Amino acid sequence: MKSPSNSTDVDFILLGLFNHTHAHLFLLSVVLVIFTTSLMGNTLMILLICRDPRLHTPMYFLLSQLSLMDMMLVSTIVPKMAANYLMSTRFISPAGCGSQIFLFLTLAGGECFLLAAMSYDRYIAICYPLRYHVLMSPKLCAYLTVGSWLLGAADGLMQAGTILSFPFCHSRTINHFFCEAPSLVRLACADTKVFELFMYICCILMLLIPLSLVLASYSLILAAVLRMRSSAARKKAFATCSSHLAVVGLFYGALIFIYMRPKSHQPGKSDKVVSAFYTIFTPVLNPLIYSVRNKEVKGALRKWLQKTV
Repeated sequence: MKSPSNSTDVDFILLGLFNHTHAHLFLLSVVLVIFTTSLMGNTLMILLICRDPRLHTPMYFLLSQLSLMDMMLVSTIVPKMAANYLMSTRFISPAGCGSQIFLFLTLAGGECFLLAAMSYDRYIAICYPLRYHVLMSPKLCAYLTVGSWLLGAADGLMQAGTILSFPFCHSRTINHFFCEAPSLVRLACADTKVFELFMYICCILMLLIPLSLVLASYSLILAAVLRMRSSAARKKAFATCSSHLAVVGLFYGALIFIYMRPKSHQPGKSDKVVSAFYTIFTPVLNPLIYSVRNKEVKGALRKWLQKTV
C-alpha cells in the first residue's frame, strides 16, 4: 500500500502563470523588464539614502528598508518562475517551496508593519513638525524596523514549518506560479482547521491592524491638510497622499483577498493575477511613488549624477 506523499524527496509541481504561447512569452518579457526595473530602482534608492547625508532621517531610513524588502520579495518569486518557464519545467523541491513560503511571508508581513510605521512617521512630520525629532527618534525608528523584520520572520517560520509537516496524499500540483501558503493548505490531506484559524489570526494581526493604522494616520494627515491655508500646499499634499494610499491599498487589498478566504474556495486564474500585484507590481511602484514627487531624492540623484559624469 502506497504511503502518503509527505516525504521530503518528492517535488511539488507549479503550474505557473503563463502558457507556452507567443502572447504569454511577451507577457513574461514584460514581467522580466518590471523585475529588472524594480531591482535597479530599489537599489538606486538604497544607494542614494546611504550616500547622501541629507537623507539620513527616520523617513528615508524606513524607505530604504522598504526598498530592501521589495528587492528581496521580487527576487524570491520572479527568477524561479522565469527559470521554470524558459526551461520548460514545473518542479520545485520541498526545501525550495518551504524557502519561498518563509521568505515571502517574512518580507510581505514585514512590509505590512513597515508601511504602518511609515504612515506614522508622515503623520508626526505633518501634524507635529516641531516635535518630530522627539516623537520619531532614531531609537524608535530602529525598534519599528527591527520589529517589522522579526514579526514577519516569526510568521514565515511558523507557517512554512507547519505547512510542510502536512501529508500530501493525492496531489502535489500547485495551481500557482510560486509556493504560497493558501495554495498548499488546500492540497493537504490532514485536518487543517486549527492551522486555518491560526492563519486568520495572523492575517488580523499582520494585515488588518497595520492597515487600520495606515488609514487612521492618513485620515489625520488629510484632516490637517484641509486646515492648510495655502491651496498649493493642499494640492501637493493631496497628490502625495493619494499616490501613497493607492499603492498601499493595492498591496494590502490584494493580500487580504488571497489570505482571508476559506479553504473551500477554489483558486482560479484571477487569484494568480491578484498575487502578481503584491509580488511583482508593487515592488516596482514603491520607489517610483516615493521618489518622483520627492525633491530631496531628486536632488540627491542629481548631485550623484554630477559627481559621476
